[in-house]
Amino acid sequence: MIYSDTSHNIDINVKTAYLPEQSDPEKKRFVFSYHITITNLEPQPVQLLRRRWLIVDGDEQVQEVEGEGVIGEQPIIEPQDSYSYTSGTVLATRVGSMQGHYQMKTHDGETFNADIEPFTLALPNALH
Repeated sequence: MIYSDTSHNIDINVKTAYLPEQSDPEKKRFVFSYHITITNLEPQPVQLLRRRWLIVDGDEQVQEVEGEGVIGEQPIIEPQDSYSYTSGTVLATRVGSMQGHYQMKTHDGETFNADIEPFTLALPNALH
């Protein structure tokens, strides 16, 4: 599934996938990847400082993930340029969702949150 949203001139595109080879449904382990592309539509460079995720499974169990950067990096994204990365999460159910934000800093030191609207994680054909 592909999701896209723009917040504070930061375009965030998310593509999700179920990873059956890493999952074990009998043990309630469902592994999903998400590939994110962040495009800077600001007229100046921005740096991704922090991330915050709320991950909710089908039983409404919530995981909160917060920390510096993404995948060990705090990238600087030039105007009209993009930064992409892939990460993943494990759910105890076949369907869940993620949402959150990236804390960004402009070249002149202003910080703001680029919101990531909720997106769905689901096994193929789990949703009709």
